[in-house]
This record gives sequence, C-alpha cells and structure tokens, in this order.
Amino acid sequence: MTEAMTDWDVVAIAALLPIAAVMTTLQKNPYHALVVRGILGAIAALVYALLGAADVALTEALVGTMLAITLYAVAVRSSLVLKLGIVDPVEPLLEDLRTFCDRHSLRLELHTLDDRQALDHALETKEVHAIALPTPLKSNGDKPYALTVRVPRLHELMQTELNPAIATLASVAIEDPAPTVSPTPPLVSDSANR
Repeated sequence: MTEAMTDWDVVAIAALLPIAAVMTTLQKNPYHALVVRGILGAIAALVYALLGAADVALTEALVGTMLAITLYAVAVRSSLVLKLGIVDPVEPLLEDLRTFCDRHSLRLELHTLDDRQALDHALETKEVHAIALPTPLKSNGDKPYALTVRVPRLHELMQTELNPAIATLASVAIEDPAPTVSPTPPLVSDSANR
C-alpha cells in the first residue's frame, strides 16, 4: 500500500461495495443494473489491489466484471422480447407497441396465426405474451383493437403507456398446470430375487 493510502481510505472504498450491490438490485432497467454491476466489479477489483491481492484483482476485473457483464448483456438482450400473436395486420396498434417496446428496450416479435382459436391456444400455452385482434366497430366510440396480455407486469405498463383510444386492454391469468406425479414403481423384494 502506498503511504498516501491510509486504512480509512480503503475502508471508505470498501464501503462502496454494499452500496453498489443494493443499487444493482434496485434497478428497474436491466441495462442500468448491468452498468451498476460493472461499477461493483471495478470497486471490488480496486479493493483487492489496494489490499495487495493483485492476482485476485486481475481475476475480478477480467472474469467477474468484463466477461460476466458481456454474458449478462447477451442474456438480457435475448430475453427482452414481447411476442405478439396476430391474425390480421393491426398497424396503428403495432406503431404504438413499437414505441412502447423501444421505451422499454424490448424486441417486438410478431407471430401470425390462422384464427382466433389459434391465438387463444398460443396464449394459453405461453407461446406468446399477448394477442391482438381487430374489433368490429359498432359506433365511433369503440376502440378498433383488442389486446389481451398474459404477463401482469406488461399489462401494468401497457395500461399507463399505450394509447387508450387505439385498443381495449385486457389481462388473463394463465396458471401453470399442476405437475403430474408419476407413481413410484413397486420395490422388488429380496424374496422375489431368490
């Protein structure tokens, strides 16, 4: 350690570790969490270097920070997808959804299906996150599209951010099927082997 660095300086830098860890968990945007995680790794590498563990500091900087952040970024980017099931093009709604997806760093994937039953099946089997259908207009006050969402957090965000004049927004709760328990095979007794 250099003479300019005192024990209290190291303690002050090390105190940033739990602060950065808490900040990482409080981030709503996954990309912001990745940035704060990178800062956490850099602080940890600095503390290790100040304490004389240069090999551990180098490992933390290379593997714990750079490689982990790169892998997390790839995983986050591939998982942030909004899968929308449609039958017919729903262009005004799609423009609103594209703006929504851009705002939340989501990638919009369209799954064109044959009919309403196929859409409902895709929603029930969790192949898509939401389905959109044009609605027949009965009067000028009706909304031209119906959007049904199965993910509660997406529904919550869409309620506040999508244009309410374009679509009727509904939420459905798709429960996971109860796991099937296979009966255990009977144990073979020793007397049967004799």
